[in-house]
Parts: sequence; C-alpha cells; structure tokens
Amino acid sequence: MVGTFLASTPLLKEAWRLCIATDKMGCGGFMAKQVRGVGYVAFSGVQELLVPGWDPNFGMLAPLDAAGHGLFAHLTCRYDGEEPVMVHSGVLHLFLHHHHSRLDFQSQIRSLLAETKSIVITGHSIGGSIAFLTGLWLLSYLKSIFSPFSVLCIGFGSPFLGNGSLSRAILRERWGGNFYNVVSTHDIMPRLSLNQSLVQTSVWHFLVRFWHTCKMYLSSMNSANLQLTEEDKARLFSLVVEDMERLAQAGEDSGGRSFWPFGNYLFCSNEGTICLDNAVSVNKMMHLMLRTGSPNCILEEHLKYGQYVERLSRQSLKRSIMERDLSESSYEASLSMALNSSGTYRQVLIAPMAKDCLKMGRRMGRTPNLNAANLAVRLSKITPYKAEIEWYKACCDKSEEQRGYYDSFKQRGASKREFKINMNRFNLAAFWDNVIHMMDRNELPHDFHRCSKWVNASQFYKLLVEPLDIAEYYRLGKHLEKGHYRSNGRERRYEIFDWWWNERVVGEELGNRRTKNASLTQDTCFWARVEEAKEWLDKIKSASDPKELAFLRDRLDEFEAYAMKLVEGKEVSADVLAKNSSFSSWLEEWRALKLNRTGLNRLFQAGSQGD
Repeated sequence: MVGTFLASTPLLKEAWRLCIATDKMGCGGFMAKQVRGVGYVAFSGVQELLVPGWDPNFGMLAPLDAAGHGLFAHLTCRYDGEEPVMVHSGVLHLFLHHHHSRLDFQSQIRSLLAETKSIVITGHSIGGSIAFLTGLWLLSYLKSIFSPFSVLCIGFGSPFLGNGSLSRAILRERWGGNFYNVVSTHDIMPRLSLNQSLVQTSVWHFLVRFWHTCKMYLSSMNSANLQLTEEDKARLFSLVVEDMERLAQAGEDSGGRSFWPFGNYLFCSNEGTICLDNAVSVNKMMHLMLRTGSPNCILEEHLKYGQYVERLSRQSLKRSIMERDLSESSYEASLSMALNSSGTYRQVLIAPMAKDCLKMGRRMGRTPNLNAANLAVRLSKITPYKAEIEWYKACCDKSEEQRGYYDSFKQRGASKREFKINMNRFNLAAFWDNVIHMMDRNELPHDFHRCSKWVNASQFYKLLVEPLDIAEYYRLGKHLEKGHYRSNGRERRYEIFDWWWNERVVGEELGNRRTKNASLTQDTCFWARVEEAKEWLDKIKSASDPKELAFLRDRLDEFEAYAMKLVEGKEVSADVLAKNSSFSSWLEEWRALKLNRTGLNRLFQAGSQGD
C-alpha cells in the first residue's frame, strides 16, 4: 500500500532529483526549495564523515540530549532503567553543524514553513541519516508550537541512525509513519553501523572515494576506478552479511547500545517493492535479501536508486494486473506478491525464511493491539475495587471522628472493612504493575500511553490510591528505615503515570476556577509532604544550631505557602481540611508557634547563645 501510494505521487522522483543535485554540490551540500506547493529539503550524501581522518569517536552512539538547547525534548529517556535515546555521534555532529553554523539552514526552513503546508526532507546515503535527524528536530519543534504541519522524511540507502530507545521513542510519539528508508536489494550502506572498525580500513576508503566521485561526476561511474581486489570485496561483503545476521538474530531486547532501524523500510528489487515497518522484520529481511547477492554487488548497488524510482510506477501497475490471476485467499495472495517483489522467491533456502519474516511482521504488528484489548476487559473487571475504595473515602469524610481519608486508613484497626480496602489496594497495584511490565517488554502499542482511556484511568487510580500507599508507608515506619516516601518509597508506576498525565494532549480547556473542593487531592504526594513537615516541626522545637533553625523555618514556611495555595485553589479534597486530620493539626501547631513570637525567638536566641 505504501509503495503504491508513493509510486502514485511525484514525491520519490522529486526527492531523488534533489538528492542528485545536492550530491553534485559536493561535500556538505544542502538545498531547500518549493516544488508545486511542497517544501523540499535535501542533504548531500557526500560527507567528510565517511572518509579517513574523521574523529574516531564519531562512530560511537551518543545521547541525543548532547544536542542541547531542547532540540529533541520529546525524545528524551522517560522510564527508569531504559537506555537513553542515542544516535550516531558523527551524524549528530553534522546536523548540529547545519543547525548552528549555517545561517541559511534555519532561515530557509522557516521560509518553507511560512509558504507551504508540508515539507519533504530527503538525502542519499549519509545525507539520508542527516535528513532523518533533521526531521526529528522539526517534528519536535512543531509539536512544541502545536503546529499541524506535515513532515515526511525519505532516505535512499541511509545507514542506521540510532539505537532501540530511539526507535521506541519515535513510535511513542506516533512519528513512525513520517520516515521512509528506500533500500535496494544488495546495497550494503543501509546495513552498516558506520563504526570506526570499518571506516578506518583502506577497503572502505577506496569504496567511499569511488561512490563520492560517481555522485559528483556521473560520467565517471566506472568500476575500473575502484582500487579493490576481488578478495577485498569478498571480505567487505562477508563482514556486512555477518553483522546483519547478528542483528537479525537479536530481538528488541538485545540492548539499547546497538544500532536499530525505525520507521518504514521500502525494499526495492528488480521484481518489485515491499514495505515493512516492524524493526525485527526489517532486520531479518535486510539480511535475507543481502544473502541473495554477491561481493560484486557492493560496487554499483548503492548508486542505482534512480533506476528503482523510475521502475516503481511500472511495477505497481504490473502487480495490479497479476493480482487478477491469483486464486489464493487475499492474505496468501498478498504474501506471494510480496515474496515475488522481494526478489527472494527463486532462492530455495531463503524464500521460506523470507515468507516467515513477512508473516512475523504482520503477527507482531497485531499482538500489542490484542494485548491492549485484553487489558481493557480486565480494566472493567477491577472497577468494583475502585468503587469500594471510593465508598470507604466517603465514609471517612462523613465520620464523626473527622480524621479524614488518609488518617483513618493510617490509624486503622483490625476491622474487616479496612482489611478489604487494603486487599483492594494490593489488587489494583498488581493490575497496574502488570501494565507497566507489559510496556517494558514492548507487549503493548508504543502509543498506548497516549490513549485517553488509559491516561485518565491511571490518573484516577493514582489520585485515589496513592494516599493509601503513603499512609501504609508511614504506618509501618518504613520512613525510619528507608527515608521519606517521596525520595525513597514512591513506586515506579506513579512516576510513570505522572509522565503520562503531563504528556496528555496539551491545549485542552481545563475549565473555570474551581468553586468547590476537588473530590480527590490533586497532588497525590500531598500527605507525604505533610509527614515531612511534621518531622520538621518536631525538629525545630529541639534544634539549637541557628543555621538549622533557619533552614527548618524556611522549609515550614514554604510548605505552608504551598499547602494554602492548594487550599485556596480548592485543589484538595475534604479530608485534608477535616478537623482532626494530621494536616489541620500540623497547621494549627505551626501557626501557634509562629504567633508565640516569644517562644519562637527564644528558640533562636538559645541557638545563638549555644553557638
């Protein structure tokens, strides 16, 4: 479908035409222009990064945060334990050179943003990797200003850009459909990690010089100019096949410090075109298609994308005619067509593996959605647990003891009611911990956290249950062993749910100022703050050091100001203001101490005399 779409538009042809033009411009070429209402930005595939003499560290993966200035704010690492988002340090260096050092770069892109409604960013070889990174920067910028501007990135034979964390971050942002890497059957460049162990070899030096010369001077495309022996070509080809085999055998959990594909891969052969968007399937297909080639294919395959682009429309028409003669089911027919288009169907050993790879891509694409559907059913089944806790809160708020929800649970006895509520707390925690576990294992859609149903459900759970978790933490005295809840006891699920909520669709109208107290306190760590403030109040009564006294007084004043802001904004529920709640007791005691200036000053004077 993607191949048919791209073949029916001038996007690929125009993108490739501009790639050729920028390649002729030589090292570091860059072009931005408008064609029939569409903005195009193209980067040359002739780059100093690919030749000897470059910094060896440029072959390493570097954290995307190293770009600074919040250029990629939406792609930073989110979860504890997740590898940071990393990209090829050399490509990042080249992008930053354009962004910071070339005055025409940002001005021309701003001009296209003002004059068009969509931009296509493209490049051949390493130029495509720079284009992808530019696309990520532009998408991050457009998201920050809430712009619906359309961005499409097309790379031709572009090497790997980043690690698995980058791939997952792009999927979480729903940007996977913005990236297309056109890969020919036997091109070794898109199958390379471009690390220093390869780039510093003489074989690579000769090959890159040949490619650069051919790109800049098309008339010189003669393999006689390539100073490589048959043994050199065989060694290089074998190296790439082995690297791709290792990558194809690795799963998505192979580690965050390895290069990994992202977006859509449009595989082109003499027989047709197929498109895959599952990273594991992409790796396997790149390996299988390369195995159908030979060492001689490394010479000109990287330079043949113009021919593949020209064939696309004719091949699409040919396949639509062939489809009428297929008597199989629609699924089997599509598999047969895709297998034919991959150019692997004639290979007795490879064809079955290629077919399994295509099936796996479809199966793996569906499983996360099925898991999410099953979770939705389970979510409905835990509703009674939440309802019982809500009922318990309402009872506490109306109780004659006037202790409120938090303190009633913290000071509970051995009643059946509290036991049932505590079990409900455990059951809800188990459900949501399982959700997080499934996300960690990539068993749910990458944009799962953006579904309003799950964002709202997790937020309500956090507002309702976290106060009970805090109460239990201090009831059992865990703060004496581990430290206070906020820094040492908070469960990871709550931190993740904070991120989900903060990343929800921005721009929603939040309504007018509250006219009555919230049903649930909006700061779910409020009671943990109260417990810390209670400790400060106890310490200030016995402290003698003036510096410590001043520190404690400042902390107490800050918390009082924060708490009263929530109260005045009616962002706390009734239990916070209950007559006998721990917050009301703390506030009364602190204000009494402040009003008794003689007593408070005596503390400071005693501290000064002791000093």
